[in-house]
Amino acid sequence: MLRKTKEKDNLMEAVETKKVKKSVRIRLQKEEAASSKEANQGNQGDAVASLKNVPTSPRKMRVVADMVRGQRVNYALNVLRFDAKHGSKRLEKLLLSAISNWQAKNEDTKIEEADLFIKEIQVGSGKILKRLRPAPQGRAHRIRKRSNHVSITISNNGGSDLELNAQND
Repeated sequence: MLRKTKEKDNLMEAVETKKVKKSVRIRLQKEEAASSKEANQGNQGDAVASLKNVPTSPRKMRVVADMVRGQRVNYALNVLRFDAKHGSKRLEKLLLSAISNWQAKNEDTKIEEADLFIKEIQVGSGKILKRLRPAPQGRAHRIRKRSNHVSITISNNGGSDLELNAQND
């Protein structure tokens, strides 16, 4: 056992100095990826997606985000799909992106069996474009075109999160 680990360490050092064949390097990378996947087996983590510089004011986007905060993913998708507010279409697309990120992270788990919910959703202020609009008597009024940044975190339903979803139903 100790001998194998020494041989593997020597191989890894050779890989770092690029003294081995490409096929050996690829094989070692695959073995390392498989061992890390086995170590994380059953540890289904959170998935994050973010959207930058959305040309909507943060105040308007927060109204939409508050509707789906803490909800199950299926319910949140239905709310966002049929909501008439401007930010709901962008948030729906962002939620779908977070779901696909979760699927990529947990390939061997079916999404129907995993009870996904929105763990965290944040809306922050982005860049503000400042423009001038002509006003009477030679004056000018400042127009502020606001934007926002949105980040969403989804997670599968753990033991401590059952109370949160029970309140929302």
